[in-house]
Amino acid sequence: MNITKAIASPSKFLVQTDLLKELGTHGKVFGKNAYLICDSFIVEQVKQKAIPSFIGNTSAQIGVFGGQCSDTEIEKHKKAALDFDYIVGIGGGKTLDTAKATAHYLGKPVLILPTLASTDAPCTAISVIYNDDDTFNRYLFLSKNPDVVLADTQILAEEPVRFFASGVGDGLATYFEARACYKAQKDNLILGQHGSMLKPSLIGFTIAKTCYETIKLHAAQAVYAVKNKVVTPALEHTIEATIYMSAVGAESGGCAAAHAIHNGMTVVDDLHGAQHGEKVIFGLFTQLVMEAVPKHELEEVIDIAIAVGLPLTLEDLGLKEFRENEWRKVAEIACDSNDTMHNMPFTVTPEMVYSAIVATNAMLNDYKEKHYIHS
Repeated sequence: MNITKAIASPSKFLVQTDLLKELGTHGKVFGKNAYLICDSFIVEQVKQKAIPSFIGNTSAQIGVFGGQCSDTEIEKHKKAALDFDYIVGIGGGKTLDTAKATAHYLGKPVLILPTLASTDAPCTAISVIYNDDDTFNRYLFLSKNPDVVLADTQILAEEPVRFFASGVGDGLATYFEARACYKAQKDNLILGQHGSMLKPSLIGFTIAKTCYETIKLHAAQAVYAVKNKVVTPALEHTIEATIYMSAVGAESGGCAAAHAIHNGMTVVDDLHGAQHGEKVIFGLFTQLVMEAVPKHELEEVIDIAIAVGLPLTLEDLGLKEFRENEWRKVAEIACDSNDTMHNMPFTVTPEMVYSAIVATNAMLNDYKEKHYIHS
């Protein structure tokens, strides 16, 4: 059988200040009436800035996101949006995944305006579905990527530094996971016409590598822009990396151990307060330990994480007590046949993952002590 390699991306990706004020202009090509799924914290800004952009015979209605990208939440918005022409998601990753899933089920166009540069959610044709208790449920593969993604740099400059750093953590994993997939020619995250996943393309891998190089060059400087809520070239470059390159690189290049370990970590109660990218970066450190990468490569990633303020150890992530049985469960979930651990270029067992987690945490604690880093 022929091997199909693929790349997928949004139809349009715009980076500009004050795009929220132009939402109606960018949406009118998709119809007259928009249903806006918004995080609660952005609703007033949407009312003040976005709603006035729906002029003439266009209009918009706001639906407030309930806090979890679950089947229950998606069903709520499907019913509310039934008679609208297109869907808009405005908010963080779970809000955007809910908007994409709602549009997918209703067969409607979807526009995305992220308020956080913290996950790959804005650009992918995937929604990560959780249970109502915040444990991982499944990946929902959508019929297409978003029609338009609007990266409003001023809104993104005003996000909390922690969320910006989380996006860097997620973006750092993109290259190393794509590298593993490309080496093994395993699956990317694009669902083919016959129900099987497609294979990583050279351009997807190249975008993933550029994502890492961009973060390495600009993220540490961009943090200062976010801390002061201003837009600088370094921030714009990092936004392109963490929102677009990370998403396209991951979807077209593939995910591997880092995200699989993240998914396992969702069952640890102590870590429910940790952000997606904060758990992914620990998953990445663990993947690099399993790969036995050179010391300089591992320490380069650690230093980038420190520069943007990411947590390193499990204790930094909120773990109060390490329970062996709990972390063996994490390892088992990470190795589930339906997850992305199988994309590693060697066979991975739960025992290997558990051992790597233990060794990684010990290494990171030692690194912090030697470099006088305080939590």
